Amino acid sequence: MKVTINDVAKHAGVSIKTVSRVTNNEPSVKQATVEKVNEAIKALHYQPNLAARNLAGNKSYAIGFIYDNPNAYYIIDMQNGILEACKSKGYELVIHPCNAKSETICDELTALVKYSRLAGLVLTPPLSEDPKVLKALTEIDAHYVRIIAGEKDNDSNGLTILVNDKFGAIEITQHLIDLGHKHIAFLSGDLHHKSTKERLLGFKQALTNNGLKLDKNYIIEGKYSFESGVDGANQLIKQKNRPTAIVACNDEIAAGALFAARLAGLDIPTDLSIVGFEDSPFSRQTWPKLTTVHQPNAEIAQVATELLIAKRREHSATNSKTFTPEPVIRDSSTIPKQK
Repeated sequence: MKVTINDVAKHAGVSIKTVSRVTNNEPSVKQATVEKVNEAIKALHYQPNLAARNLAGNKSYAIGFIYDNPNAYYIIDMQNGILEACKSKGYELVIHPCNAKSETICDELTALVKYSRLAGLVLTPPLSEDPKVLKALTEIDAHYVRIIAGEKDNDSNGLTILVNDKFGAIEITQHLIDLGHKHIAFLSGDLHHKSTKERLLGFKQALTNNGLKLDKNYIIEGKYSFESGVDGANQLIKQKNRPTAIVACNDEIAAGALFAARLAGLDIPTDLSIVGFEDSPFSRQTWPKLTTVHQPNAEIAQVATELLIAKRREHSATNSKTFTPEPVIRDSSTIPKQK
């Protein structure tokens, strides 16, 4: 026979309402009561019906994860981080991939919030950086947290997780410069992602900081994909004065560049150093393993979700948090080969 909330209440010697308040993580319940109810839940192996709870009453216990990103590892890390926060706070996760370039994206997301009865949304780039999307969600009083690339938040009224991609790009480019590289190229990701722009800014800043000239032929536009890395590296390798090092906008691009370089007969890193960004599994699955920039995506997503739930429940005053990516030095970068 299935254990019900009535059984838990009877076992703990409290009211059904009190059990409900405990399972909903309401902060006003005394700690002693919380412990008593949780002991009863554990003893009876009670599992609250979160879906039914979400449909009952006026409160919602579902968080939506909204994304448009081709990088499967990024999505999985984000999903795991959000799910960890949801489980600990008694919420469910609704996953909603979409096309950020769609003309109906605003209608799609506002309909999702209304008809799925979401407590809030975790928005990732490029949706989290789209003023039209943010305006549409604000107009229906939707709660959301944005994960965006940047050094500071220009929207002080919104919940924001900042990822200082520019700093990470400065540091990884500086690593190559410190090794002695002066001819460094950059393989770009999708330009409609702010992270691409921030990482390119950091790359350029590092060159400027060290008095190095920027060669426009070394800046290759592309996408966040392995194939883009292959195409971009081939363009660079064919140049008369090819670079001695490449900064790729993410690890997937870097893995593609490494593949193309080895097919062209180049030794990595002796003939060409290649570094990535994000520290995804791609960086550890290549040979040699990629020097990269560590970006804790699962932790970023978990903190974003916790911030969103805390704001909904406790009217928390915390509106933002900044993550600063740091270089991880592995085997794909070394001193340049003397010509």
